[in-house]
Amino acid sequence: MKRLWIGILMISSSLLGSPGTAQPLSPQAEVIAVEISGDPLAYQFAVTIESPDTGCDQYANWWEVLTPEGELLYRRILFHSHVDEQPFTRSGGAVALSPEQEVIVRAHLDPDGYGTQAMQGTVAEGFETVELPLDFAVDLASQDPVHPGCAF
Repeated sequence: MKRLWIGILMISSSLLGSPGTAQPLSPQAEVIAVEISGDPLAYQFAVTIESPDTGCDQYANWWEVLTPEGELLYRRILFHSHVDEQPFTRSGGAVALSPEQEVIVRAHLDPDGYGTQAMQGTVAEGFETVELPLDFAVDLASQDPVHPGCAF
């Protein structure tokens, strides 16, 4: 009986993740690449997203650039789902930042919210994948601009 209990604890622990690590329970849109062109204070971002789009009922509806403190700098609205185009890349800008300013690029999935996989870095040094806390700057979801709805 003792071995059974230890086995159950080990399985539960592996399913729940390490202590203190929140595991997302719903599908997520993930930023998997960021390319930047342009000039300081007017950069163009090309962001590649992988998302479990199923149509207007579930789709990546924007990506955004924000400071590590959670201040929104730019949001690119996505007006339709990308069911048959995964992953997909969409460009946006101009984003006003210096080459050394550190930013986070993340995506939002309608209706489930922000994903935890994002990219963080600078124009000068490049970007790397990071895991954000589930509750990181979630209040930005209601800040303008917000998406007007799905076209198709």
